[in-house]
Amino acid sequence: MNILEEGTRKIEEDTDGRTKFKWYPGGTQGDEKDVVRKIKLKQLDGAALTTIGLSLIYPGIRVLQLPFLFETTEEVDYVRKKMWPYFEKKFEGKGFKLMYPGDVGWTHLYAKSALTSVAAIKKVKFWAWTDDPIVRAFFKKMGVGSVPLGVPEVLSALKTGRIDGCYSSPLAAVALQWYTEITHATSEPVGYGVGAMVMRIDAWDSATDADKKIEDKIGDKIGRKLVKRVRKDNERAKKAMKKDGIKFTATPADLKKKLQAEAEKVWTDLAGDVYTKAELELVLKYRDEFREKNK
Repeated sequence: MNILEEGTRKIEEDTDGRTKFKWYPGGTQGDEKDVVRKIKLKQLDGAALTTIGLSLIYPGIRVLQLPFLFETTEEVDYVRKKMWPYFEKKFEGKGFKLMYPGDVGWTHLYAKSALTSVAAIKKVKFWAWTDDPIVRAFFKKMGVGSVPLGVPEVLSALKTGRIDGCYSSPLAAVALQWYTEITHATSEPVGYGVGAMVMRIDAWDSATDADKKIEDKIGDKIGRKLVKRVRKDNERAKKAMKKDGIKFTATPADLKKKLQAEAEKVWTDLAGDVYTKAELELVLKYRDEFREKNK
């Protein structure tokens, strides 16, 4: 939020006060579904969203967040850069300007017990984001029980025992205080979370062309700064969680192999439903292209 506020102050200054932003942090506007609904109703002009919120505008963008799709942040950056112009056009068709990409980070599984085998994972009742069909499909494929909830409901559900497992980046787990209710985590991430800034096109077009250029220039700089900061803070959060006694248990090779195999089945199963087959082929093409270049 400090970085976002820094950017908006600079935009206001450089546009002589013609463009002003007001942020509503900390979930005060509800879950991402609520935020997207309010944007469409013109109660808000835009938002910083994860792919969950972005997919409520254009579902195909979920293809960037498939489980076990990426192995490094370099792969993430390469594929996202290649795919971004495609998604910009898709969002424009929905009346939105897809702006600066952002990161959530590597997603780990967390629970109140060690997650060292398929059997152990199946004993855990995980949270599954209400608006995330990919995670629900993945858990179902693994034979794992899950409870659909919105993000604001997760902490209380962990406290009451309604669920005893969740998933997120380390930074999110700390920021949302979920880490206070779990004791174990997988060392092997199950995916990489991304996001972006969006605005309704009519809100964006209310600015002059000159002011848009200023907003774009500053926004791009702030976006890149945010990605670096989020990646750094995720590492800091992970260290803090370990210091607090949370055990990041090494993921056995057989468990990783099983998780990867079931994840790839989900990729295929959801093609043509959540995203198109062409979008899946495109993201895999760019990922494999990167790997071939960096052998």
